[in-house]
Amino acid sequence: MGRLIGRKEYVEELEDVFKSSKSEFVAVYGRRRIGKTFLIDCVFDSRMTFSLTALANATTKKQLLNFNIEMSRQFKRDFTLADNWFTALNQLIEQLETMDNVSKKVIFFDEMPWMDTPKSDFLSSFEHFWNGWASKRNDIMLIACGSATSWIVNKLINNKGGLHNRVTRRLRVMPLPVADCGQILAQKGITCEKYDIISYYMVLGGVPFYWTLIKKGLSVSQNIDYLFFNEVSPLKDEFHLMYSSLFKNHQKYVKVVETLGTKAKGLSRQEIIEATEQNSGGALTEILSDLELCGFVKKNIPPDAYVKNALYQLDDFYTLFYLRFLRGKSGQNGAWSKMVNTPRLSAWAGLAFEQVCIHNSAQILEKLKIAGIKTEIYQWKSRKIAGGAQIDMIIDRADNVINLCEIKFSSEKFVITAAVADNIRNKAAVFRQETGTKKSIFITMITTFGIVENEYSGLVQNQLTAEDLF
Repeated sequence: MGRLIGRKEYVEELEDVFKSSKSEFVAVYGRRRIGKTFLIDCVFDSRMTFSLTALANATTKKQLLNFNIEMSRQFKRDFTLADNWFTALNQLIEQLETMDNVSKKVIFFDEMPWMDTPKSDFLSSFEHFWNGWASKRNDIMLIACGSATSWIVNKLINNKGGLHNRVTRRLRVMPLPVADCGQILAQKGITCEKYDIISYYMVLGGVPFYWTLIKKGLSVSQNIDYLFFNEVSPLKDEFHLMYSSLFKNHQKYVKVVETLGTKAKGLSRQEIIEATEQNSGGALTEILSDLELCGFVKKNIPPDAYVKNALYQLDDFYTLFYLRFLRGKSGQNGAWSKMVNTPRLSAWAGLAFEQVCIHNSAQILEKLKIAGIKTEIYQWKSRKIAGGAQIDMIIDRADNVINLCEIKFSSEKFVITAAVADNIRNKAAVFRQETGTKKSIFITMITTFGIVENEYSGLVQNQLTAEDLF
């Protein structure tokens, strides 16, 4: 597992399942490129008994041919080509029953949603494989994995039929924290300042595959040009590939995503309905739920808000970057380098850095020495007071304190001016008035390089820098 960076909690969970005295059915899910397959391959490696990766956009006939080829290759003998999934999975049963010398048989079905082609009866055959055989033994570890997260959740985890409550463990693979992404670069022999690592994270998020594409010897701006703004850039078309591979009728999902991309702080359900002309019924509910499950959208519900007042916010760094700088653009060779230090880039960087801090809030809690205290973390927007306030991040603590976090991205130490100080005081006052909180409010500054000590800096009770995210 030397190649695997981070993921300690997932490795421990998978090893615990492997040691189980009963058969286990593990569902592994997460967005495209997040490293699900790499995780499973690294953990089990030579302990894998059989693995099958489904084919994208293939017919049932081709899926079964792929299954047959892998059976023959991995078990080193010929198998008759099955004409249905029931027969194919029965062949696997017969093969596994001959392997008494293997104490724990690890079966890995990767991209399982692709196997469930129309009229294939895959799911009913799979139900028989688990319910009729595997679950009755004590030596099977079955791993079902897929990027189409909504399929994994709805068809396996929340199945209402024969697979109801059959999944024994579930692992949602999340983006890596910024510190681990820095380790990916170090593994590639790329030396980077923490400021530069954060600059990459604001574009790529914690998606490991994207970080493996960064080239040694190029600056941050040069690498972003290489990744996105050249004719053959590897991530230029990722947006369309990602959404079309994950969702049927993906155009409807893209429309919602594009709408959310217009408002950094998020939109209410009603605002989404009005902007997209979506029906307010189940269709939009399903789209928003699927986007949440895949990690593209998050639902922000501050404690003082009703669920119906929740704000849906686009939460995927790559998607946000694509919509702001790449959608509908062409012929932009070297465009990113030309935008450095422009107001447009500065405005985006401020919002992106807020999201970096929220995504790496565990490190912030550690640095504030409150990791052991129960907390709620959310962004807040005034709903009652005209011309009220928006707060970058609230850390609402069980020890009767609220950290009101002001987040600023800059290339040097941040200066709190009289206007900035008045704005922060106003935010605290509006928050207290509107929420009615009786808790102490600690003004907390999170900046890239710290704040300049001046007559207004005493307003700040806590300050953190980019270093504290690592």
